[in-house]
Amino acid sequence: MKVLLRSDIKGLGRRGDVVDVKNGFARNFLLPSGAGLQATDSMDLQAKSMRRSRDLKDASNRAAAEVQRGVIEGAKVVVAARAGTTGRLFGSVTEADIVNAIRTATNISLDRTQIHMDEHLKQVGSATVSAHIFEGVTATVNVEVISKD
Repeated sequence: MKVLLRSDIKGLGRRGDVVDVKNGFARNFLLPSGAGLQATDSMDLQAKSMRRSRDLKDASNRAAAEVQRGVIEGAKVVVAARAGTTGRLFGSVTEADIVNAIRTATNISLDRTQIHMDEHLKQVGSATVSAHIFEGVTATVNVEVISKD
């Protein structure tokens, strides 16, 4: 069944896309939830309008993300954590800790899922992590882990 998506569905498509899905998925999920409409030949104009508005919104969001990337990369992000005498932390610095430090340093709110680290930080010192702000816009965050007294 061909369905015009009214909202973004992860793994399926974005708003304004006409996708071919199984009948049961369309009848049981997409149509009742309002996430899609059964596509007809006369919906081409509506689909084009949805895609145009989506593209304009994406362009403005990308521009805002570029500004945020510049602010985040220029900020000094400091995380204080309890550490032993050798510099090893009691516990570790996680994505949530880094998000809180970024919010404190720059007033930019990110979700912890946007922070990408190879592994949690377990030593006092500096480290580099990446923050996926928007599709195609990734900021490099320099994090300084200090010992909390």
